[in-house]
Amino acid sequence: MSVPAFTDIAKLSNDLLNKDFYHAAAANLEIKSKAPNGVTFNVKGKSSHEGSTGGQIEAKYSDAPSGNVFNYLHCVASVRSNGSNHFHHLIIVRPGYTALLIFYRHAGLTLTQAWTTVNSLDTKIELDNKITKGLKAELLTQYLPKSQNYGTKLNLYFKQPNFHVRGFFDLLKGPTANVDAVLGHEGFLVGAEAGYDVQKAAITRYSAAVGYTLPEYTAAITATNNLSVFSASYYHKVNSQVEAGAKATWDSKASSNVGLEVASKYRLDPTSFAKAKINDRGIAAAAYNVLLRPGVTLGLGASFDTQKLSEAAHKVGASFTFEG
Repeated sequence: MSVPAFTDIAKLSNDLLNKDFYHAAAANLEIKSKAPNGVTFNVKGKSSHEGSTGGQIEAKYSDAPSGNVFNYLHCVASVRSNGSNHFHHLIIVRPGYTALLIFYRHAGLTLTQAWTTVNSLDTKIELDNKITKGLKAELLTQYLPKSQNYGTKLNLYFKQPNFHVRGFFDLLKGPTANVDAVLGHEGFLVGAEAGYDVQKAAITRYSAAVGYTLPEYTAAITATNNLSVFSASYYHKVNSQVEAGAKATWDSKASSNVGLEVASKYRLDPTSFAKAKINDRGIAAAAYNVLLRPGVTLGLGASFDTQKLSEAAHKVGASFTFEG
């Protein structure tokens, strides 16, 4: 198994505890489609329990020669420049926001430029596996003409069979740096994260984690928020139908109590599954996911406060996904 990023050491247990529970929103709608030229579109809409609604249109292009995947949010139009196989234009329109994006793609190289109605000029340059194998570099710049403010960030990702290192650098604000690294050997994982402010000459954050992962189960212990919040998580794939997991969390600065949450997933058949979870505060949740037909998925979910069954503290939600 490949070595995960620092934030993914406990990913399997976190996904079991948090993903595919549909009660968080009253309704979710997602429509996925793929154009003949390989561009995939993803339209999302959500209605919250408070009555507000939100939506998003996303276009994604995968550069086959280099394997890069590029995401463009809220894309509604794409036009190729005449006489060029590398320059593309994207026009973005949504309420209160308009932008023109020009991006250049080549094997391993992407240049993205955006100009929004808030008068922000954004540029992103990506290099993947061009400097050296396993290294991805991103340079992000922002210019606000009205306030004459600038922003420049550099992100580096370096992955090899036995380690995974990431660096996030804000070159103008601070400058600041956030770096994390994970070492792996025969299923054992050791990781650490640190943030540093150059102007203050001080470490601003630090975390650590250890884990053990196998195809059937994983276990992890993390210490975040400057080693003040401790979590222990466990995930077990019992068989092809049953998954189980748990997570215990203790905030040493906020409380002496330990929070506990357990969850399980049961695959009913090849097209459907059910999930359930409960925490130490008595909040229980259940979810059901079924593939109605190829390309159409329905998700139903509900949560209940078992200590306030007679009160209006419960939530239900539904999710529809159409994929073509």
